[in-house]
Amino acid sequence: MQLDKIVSYHKALADPTRVKMLILLADGELNGQVLAEKLGVTPATITHHAAKLREASLINERRDKNTIYFSLYDYFIRNSAQATLDLIYKNKGGTVPMILNDKDKSLKDSVIKNFFTAEGDLKHIPSQLKKKLIVLNYLVSKLEKGRKYTEKELNAFIQQYHPDFATIRREFIMHQFMFRENEIYELNPQEMWAKWETLS
Repeated sequence: MQLDKIVSYHKALADPTRVKMLILLADGELNGQVLAEKLGVTPATITHHAAKLREASLINERRDKNTIYFSLYDYFIRNSAQATLDLIYKNKGGTVPMILNDKDKSLKDSVIKNFFTAEGDLKHIPSQLKKKLIVLNYLVSKLEKGRKYTEKELNAFIQQYHPDFATIRREFIMHQFMFRENEIYELNPQEMWAKWETLS
């Protein structure tokens, strides 16, 4: 799961009223009026918090005439919680070598030589995951650590190497090389990057 989705999930939970709403909905579907009465808040407050929960895919809404009923999006709640644990603990045990062995170094050099022209242009995006991760790793290593990039700036950076900036930008996010929030992109710590070295 993408880091920005995990952050969105936790931001949605970072409010006592929203957590109480989820606890009440764990017993089954309720409408906004009932939730407001149980929590001692106005229906408008429920509407506000429900919008935040819906944006983070934590609840579903169902309209019946003029009444809106809310229910838990159980799959996404569980999936996001597990994704958080997986992300935090994925490198536990230090199984990823920090220094490349000769075989890995040789593979990395070979992929970069085969997929990039002498001028530095990316010929095409590899279809094999291991080679793709090597290429992505090579590209993001040219970005500045700690710098926040607008989408336009990141697109311009990618276009120096390959015209399909949208695909590569998406791959940066999917494989945890970068984090996106409010259309601003920033490098993740290297420990979070998808590790090509562990793939067979």
